[in-house]
Amino acid sequence: MWLCSFGQLGGVSGRSGMGELKSSGKSFDISKWEVWEAFQQVKENHGAPGVDGQSIADFEADLKNNLYKIWNRMSSGTYFPPPVRAVEIPKQHGGGTRMLGIPTVGDRVAQTVVARHLGVVVEPIFHDDSWGYRPGRDALQAVERCRERCWKRDWVIDLDVQKFFDSVRWDLIVKAVEVHTDAPWVLLYVKRWLRAPLQLPDGALVERDCGTPQGSAVSPVLANLFLHVCHERDRG
Repeated sequence: MWLCSFGQLGGVSGRSGMGELKSSGKSFDISKWEVWEAFQQVKENHGAPGVDGQSIADFEADLKNNLYKIWNRMSSGTYFPPPVRAVEIPKQHGGGTRMLGIPTVGDRVAQTVVARHLGVVVEPIFHDDSWGYRPGRDALQAVERCRERCWKRDWVIDLDVQKFFDSVRWDLIVKAVEVHTDAPWVLLYVKRWLRAPLQLPDGALVERDCGTPQGSAVSPVLANLFLHVCHERDRG
């Protein structure tokens, strides 16, 4: 098991062994357990390979070394994300196409470490009627809430934030993250992921100056946090 390769747990398993899995002598206090759990989530979500062509099965074939590299670099402050593979897909019901950004499997693990850490802090403050990209919530639950409300109101507001993931301002995302975390490594890696270039199908790299790739593991919590801040500001 990958965790045990960093020191025997002495019969202690699960979260109770997390204290023995903390980084020592590193710049940032990121536990190996956090990286392990992030990988399990990435594996459950499946997903296509990124720019390196590595599938989840390929990554798992050398799991111990791959996870160690991620943990070592993240806890040392030396993790830099690779480019994100750009894939254009048609929008549902017509209306053009949308650009998805597919990180590598390893980068999805690293992003999930940050997304889970930040999510613990921000999930409790999100609005109860917020359903998108949230753990334990789905579209069918949102429909059920609408069904309940339709008996109380005879009107509906239907709107969409056009090209949100393509155009949201980086400085505003960073400010929102700064307010809600005291972990410097979370902010450091969010900034690096925002700046990661897109790699087009022909191999060309496209530098970006705004947006957060739709399809990455950290973008959902960043988007929800940004919209939460906007909603709270509008409420005064």
